[in-house]
Amino acid sequence: MLAICLLSIIPVRREPSNKSEMVSQILFGETVEVIDKKDSWRKVRIIHDGYIGWVDIKQITELTPDEQEKFKSPSDTFSLDLVQLIISGPTQVTPLLMGSCLPGFKDKVSQINGQEYRFEGSVRKVSTEDPGKLIDYAYMYLNAPYLWGGRSPFGIDCSGFTQMILRLCGKSIARDAWQQAEAGETIHLLEESRTGDLAFFDNAEKKIIHTGIILQDNKIIHASGKVRIDRLDHQGIYNSERKEYTHNLRLIKRYFN
Repeated sequence: MLAICLLSIIPVRREPSNKSEMVSQILFGETVEVIDKKDSWRKVRIIHDGYIGWVDIKQITELTPDEQEKFKSPSDTFSLDLVQLIISGPTQVTPLLMGSCLPGFKDKVSQINGQEYRFEGSVRKVSTEDPGKLIDYAYMYLNAPYLWGGRSPFGIDCSGFTQMILRLCGKSIARDAWQQAEAGETIHLLEESRTGDLAFFDNAEKKIIHTGIILQDNKIIHASGKVRIDRLDHQGIYNSERKEYTHNLRLIKRYFN
């Protein structure tokens, strides 16, 4: 069974409980495959990245048989405003966050389960991989607070940030930093990196625990406390406010040719 999120944003839990850790989030218009159930919880596989977790059944909407066929593939149209309203029916208004999906969007309307959802805000339709505005999109998240499992301008984690920015540029990557580090072309020297490459960082056990987007002039934009810009060198990320290195550089990956 396929279902869709028709709320602004909902949590994905590690276990079927509101007390369980939030491991990710689902934005408006994103679809999931229901693979298991327990009481009022549904175990889902998120269509666009394959991530698995538990959601409250009250926060997803089952798609009709006709809609399930139509929404088997992820949407290629995304909202670009930090927050804007989407309107369904005469009175129902839902805040839409940057990066939300607009399935079947045409003439400012998405048709979902026979209901019209009208959106007058800025959108991006992605037909091919195009990193031309990658840095512009990344800068829109500056100062967004860090939130474990978050994927929105109102709370985002490091890998949620990199995944969202690349997705807006037509490149789908995995959800977690260690998964992202397994894809892409390895760049062996920092001097060979270019704007838009992803840098990955490890801990004392050599596990990948952090990622960010490389900028010009030996800088990096990443989510650590908030989405921020810091200095990057061969050792790692240097936080000038704290006057210390906060992350140890492990490797660099390129996702766009």
